[in-house]
Amino acid sequence: MDQIKIGIVCYPTFGGSGVVATELGKALAKEGHQIHFITYSQPSRLDFLNENLFYHEVNTRSYPLFEYAPYELALASKMVSVVKNEKLDLLHVHYAIPHASAAYMAKQILKTQGIVIPVVTTLHGTDITLVGKDPTYEPVVTFSINQSDGVTAVSRDLRKETYNSFRINRDIEVIPNFIDLEKFKKQKKDHFKKAICPNGESLIVHTSNFREVKRVLDVIKIFNNIAKEIPAKLLMIGDGPERDDAENLCRELQISENVRFLGKLEAVEEVLSVADLFLMPSAKESFGLAALEAMACEVPVISTNTGGLPELNIDGETGFLSAVGDVEDMTRKALFVLDPSHLSRFKENALRRAKEFDISRILPLYESYYEQVMERTTSEPPLEKGLSNV
Repeated sequence: MDQIKIGIVCYPTFGGSGVVATELGKALAKEGHQIHFITYSQPSRLDFLNENLFYHEVNTRSYPLFEYAPYELALASKMVSVVKNEKLDLLHVHYAIPHASAAYMAKQILKTQGIVIPVVTTLHGTDITLVGKDPTYEPVVTFSINQSDGVTAVSRDLRKETYNSFRINRDIEVIPNFIDLEKFKKQKKDHFKKAICPNGESLIVHTSNFREVKRVLDVIKIFNNIAKEIPAKLLMIGDGPERDDAENLCRELQISENVRFLGKLEAVEEVLSVADLFLMPSAKESFGLAALEAMACEVPVISTNTGGLPELNIDGETGFLSAVGDVEDMTRKALFVLDPSHLSRFKENALRRAKEFDISRILPLYESYYEQVMERTTSEPPLEKGLSNV
């Protein structure tokens, strides 16, 4: 398709939605599209120079009158400015709150100035499953989704939950998350593996934001059970509110010497390259991006069967699925995968499955969807300028 100018609005953090938005923008820029990131700080993975990548920081000023600085208003104003000055063709907002509602406000302001800007909203998960269901936000979430020109969700399960939880009258397109297999691939890190597992132990990895929904204590319990049967080590990547409890449980179980908490890491693929198994016992995952990153590095996955995980982790092929909280079942299945007579098959299957989500396959889906939305939207008449005075 021809070059288009796209404004991407996202949270600039290590979380799934921010990572996906940033990687999507980088891939679109490589394809020749002009990408403008609009957010309050530079996205964590916006780490290379490209003539088609731009970053616009949203500044919120603090006034004594405000208990909390009105970020949504500042964001809407910045969107208006960037759309006008950079002549954007489309806004793509990731995570409904507050990005979709801010985009609606920006769109209405621009209409009074004779500018029509299509808005695509991508739903990532907790904006629907957790935050959006809160009565405090639900009316705004419903309205802003319905007022978007295009809506995508990262899994069929998330689309279903959105329709079940909100009065949505828009078609929701499922475009799954993706992986850059040029970056996320198994690297030769034998020296690293030997340093962590000097006696040839099995290496198990978990990565998350250590929030309650991730059930990190289940990770510790599963590992404890595994370590009773075979020599093993556990690496915990990430940080968050449950970390202290997880460390305390390790001490209680007297397994601290076999568990390392590494905190937040940029180069997660380096650790995944030496892993034998990835644990994801989450209570809810709309997609499971961390599991996909593991599979891209040839690491099989033991996960729960909740949310979008069964759409990614194929039971009995790329790993196994278990019910939320079923530590014993996950332990049994983990030991089966780690059996040397099974492990290589699961590793091969994991990589094969990850290739189905390579960005080279998913990017054309977004480009095609952008075209559809732009064709539908550009025929809309702008608001009468007089309305701006109402």
